[in-house]
Amino acid sequence: MKFAYGSSDFRGMIKEGSFYIDRTDKIPLLEGSKSQLFIRPRRFGKSLLLSMLENYYDVSKKDEFEKLFGHLAIGRNPTELRNSYFILKLDFSCVDPTGTVEQIRQSMFDHINVMIEGFERWYKYKGFEIPKITINYENALFSLQSLAESVKATPYPIYLLIDEYDNFANTVMMGIQILDRDYGRDTHNQRYQSLVHEQGPLRTFFKTVKALTTSTMFDRVFITGVSPVVMSDITSGYNVAKNIYFKDEFNALCGFTHSEVEDVIRQIVESCKFKESKIKEAVELMRTYYNGYRFSYKAEDYIYNPTLCLYFWDGFQEYCEYPFEMLDDNLAVDESKLEYIAKIPKGQELLLSLMDENQQIVVPAISKRFGIQEMLDDASKDHAFLVSFLYYFGVLTMEDHTEDLQSILKVPNLVMKGIISRCLQTEITAG
Repeated sequence: MKFAYGSSDFRGMIKEGSFYIDRTDKIPLLEGSKSQLFIRPRRFGKSLLLSMLENYYDVSKKDEFEKLFGHLAIGRNPTELRNSYFILKLDFSCVDPTGTVEQIRQSMFDHINVMIEGFERWYKYKGFEIPKITINYENALFSLQSLAESVKATPYPIYLLIDEYDNFANTVMMGIQILDRDYGRDTHNQRYQSLVHEQGPLRTFFKTVKALTTSTMFDRVFITGVSPVVMSDITSGYNVAKNIYFKDEFNALCGFTHSEVEDVIRQIVESCKFKESKIKEAVELMRTYYNGYRFSYKAEDYIYNPTLCLYFWDGFQEYCEYPFEMLDDNLAVDESKLEYIAKIPKGQELLLSLMDENQQIVVPAISKRFGIQEMLDDASKDHAFLVSFLYYFGVLTMEDHTEDLQSILKVPNLVMKGIISRCLQTEITAG
């Protein structure tokens, strides 16, 4: 098997024959609403999902449909909307979160403008006639509106894909509790508030997208992110997206099920000529370290972190032995989220409690909409906001619910326990 570790290029993976677990059967369900917000922790395959949708709906990829999707579930029963859109894809992880609010705004505008320019070049290269799009390098929202007006003169609507919508805002938010020599805590807070409130760049961007969506210039919008905090803070800037991240039918939309993990391990064990007992041993090891995520109480399966699985399989297959380190360094950066929580009042106490064996946290419900000020300022409340924050970042996951329907959460696996432990050791040493 060829594991495309670290890749989120669906087209490249399929054409190269790389390992891919089919999730295209969910496409008809995703067509149920025109504007959707899908949230999962970091490194959970969200970008690959967007890449799959991009290739399925892109009108310029119509001639490649059989090559890309013919062997997959959707290829046997495609929807009417296949290959019927112009695709505009934005990735907010490309926005530089450092500097002043004006510098962040310009970085966001630069990214949007570059993607619009690429959009125009690509579709004209593929033979589509699109009236000239006017690019305003100082105001990308004007460019966005010009794009919509130009495309209106064509037979094809726009499908807008936004990856990591909250990435750069989250990075700024993390700095609120961290003193640094360039800005300081108060300025960090002001920068975040300026991004998401009043006429901040994030809010005005989503107000523009909302206007273009409700006027049908953007026929469909699919947004991915890590948490709803930023979306909550921009409030009316974009209140038309349907939240689909708690739906049980999308529990395994990103991530691998236990049976899928077992199937891959079986193939590696056979290729390495191990005894069959090695299958159970390897699967149990992966279950302990990588399993345990559940994003809907109705879902039957716990989900494995896909990035960690690919990391494990790639090493196991190449050397016929387990990786020396079970934690992929690409996930170690999640420690910054825990450092952030540890600096919030009662945050370190909460993290310490999670180190107890089989510790469970009970809250009235996982908050679907809450802003950063609610977490920072309302210290008199219970841990509901902090617990919800940890859930969205993958530190906690759904376990069960009580008889009166309160939510029970737990740390999903040993990898996350290790990250919490390292974070606490750092904070205690620093303190």
